[in-house]
Amino acid sequence: MKLYADVPARRNRQLLADGALLVWTVAWVLLARALHGAVLLLARPAQGLSDGSAGLADRLRAAGSAVDGAPLIGDELRAPLDDAGGAAEQMASAGVAQVEAVEHLALWLSLAVGAIPVLLALAVHLTVRWRFVRDASAAQRVVDAGTDLDLFALRALSSQPLHRLAAVSPDPVAAWRERDPVVVRRLAELELRTVGLTPPGPGR
Repeated sequence: MKLYADVPARRNRQLLADGALLVWTVAWVLLARALHGAVLLLARPAQGLSDGSAGLADRLRAAGSAVDGAPLIGDELRAPLDDAGGAAEQMASAGVAQVEAVEHLALWLSLAVGAIPVLLALAVHLTVRWRFVRDASAAQRVVDAGTDLDLFALRALSSQPLHRLAAVSPDPVAAWRERDPVVVRRLAELELRTVGLTPPGPGR
């Protein structure tokens, strides 16, 4: 499998693109983490409300239990204390629910902010890289098999820009038909460099 081009300039561009993708991914992950932490700060008041209300509910119920044994008015005193304790527990539950809502918001918001740009970049980058790997690997197998360079010369005639073909020969098609070895080789070199491969030695 051919992961990188033989041509130095193209290989350097590929390495630079890979490095840029890595930096892009790390940057968005760090940004997502920072956003997650910032959103979680919104849960602090609710957490304080929940903790304070839970503590108040415990104290009110404890006070109700303490006055329960008082003669004559014990039951009358305990009832409002228990009611107040129940109200405090409801406030604590509301605080817990708000904390959970903020935590869910922080999670999904950070995932959206971090994942979407990274996934889009990966989709574009990997598509380009896969096309190169597929084409370069296939071309390398043909070169390694010792196949004649006519195949690459023919592809050059069908895919290379006209100004490049004209630089090879005034009539590259006729030269290819006549199997002019110099023209065939130069055409093949054009195509091989396009897919990122170094042309084989002059003996081929």
